Amino acid sequence: MRAYLDIETSFSGAISVIGIYRPDRGTTQLVGAGVRDLPLYDALDGVSTIVTFNGSSFDLPIIQRRLLVDLKGQFTHSDLMYVCRKHNLRGGLKKIEAAVGIERETAGITGYDAPRLWELYERTGDAAAIDTLLRYNREDVINLALLEAKLGVIEHCEPCQDVQQIFA
Repeated sequence: MRAYLDIETSFSGAISVIGIYRPDRGTTQLVGAGVRDLPLYDALDGVSTIVTFNGSSFDLPIIQRRLLVDLKGQFTHSDLMYVCRKHNLRGGLKKIEAAVGIERETAGITGYDAPRLWELYERTGDAAAIDTLLRYNREDVINLALLEAKLGVIEHCEPCQDVQQIFA
């Protein structure tokens, strides 16, 4: 079983959201105080392969440093950034999604907006800010599965729309 993982961080580098998409369960998002090792392991129960985009350099090292969880050592890891390069696709995830015809509801939001949205939510409780951040993260993880299908890594992808958010 594959799981698609992406994190968002605050300006301080703390993990604000861990998004995990599983075709059998939909999306799980660990948010704020819910970003802990046990809920992460629960979300990955039964998974053999974790798929990321630039996760080798960003997501997995930050998870290891912040949560003391070595996902690289416990799961097979596929970093789609390198798979894309083999298909002559370069750039960030959003640029590559556009190149292969994957559209976004959160078009215009970038990884640089994520810490700003998190800070606004933490400072003011702005419901629109956290909603935008979580929709952005959810699209990131679902689109990893769509990208894998476009690249021919997996045969088919029909995204499950179930969402579970753990704020704790």
